[in-house]
Amino acid sequence: MQLEIRPDPAEVGRARRWACSRLAVSAIAADESLAETMALLVSELVTNAVVHTGRPAVLRLYLPAEAADGATVRLEVDDISGRAPAPRCPNGDATGGRGLALVEGLADRWGWVREGAGKRVWCELDRAAGTSAPPSCGAGIVPYGGLAYEAV
Repeated sequence: MQLEIRPDPAEVGRARRWACSRLAVSAIAADESLAETMALLVSELVTNAVVHTGRPAVLRLYLPAEAADGATVRLEVDDISGRAPAPRCPNGDATGGRGLALVEGLADRWGWVREGAGKRVWCELDRAAGTSAPPSCGAGIVPYGGLAYEAV
């Protein structure tokens, strides 16, 4: 499954809603921590692609045939920038620069590969048994580690 992303920051919300709807179709409930975490990862990777390139991107989701414990969900974002993703160390007042640190902290695995003139940034989440989070995939305030991120 894939979604074409226009070079517009408003596309981040559309990408997150699309990903959440694909997870729901795959029997991964919006109140599972996997869905909440995937929504945040989609936001971060799509934001990076749109903001740093100013060009279209492609979002792909690879979902397990069955939503069984231990199943893996893979997210990929392709963009046309050949620049490697580089985690930054922003100061405490910075409003950006923490996206890849979040991806590294939340994903079970992540990385990137050159793809033609651009790159593909990917991450994977393994579905753990019996995990749940407050239902808010795609709208409202998404709690994470004592911080609140507003879902757009």
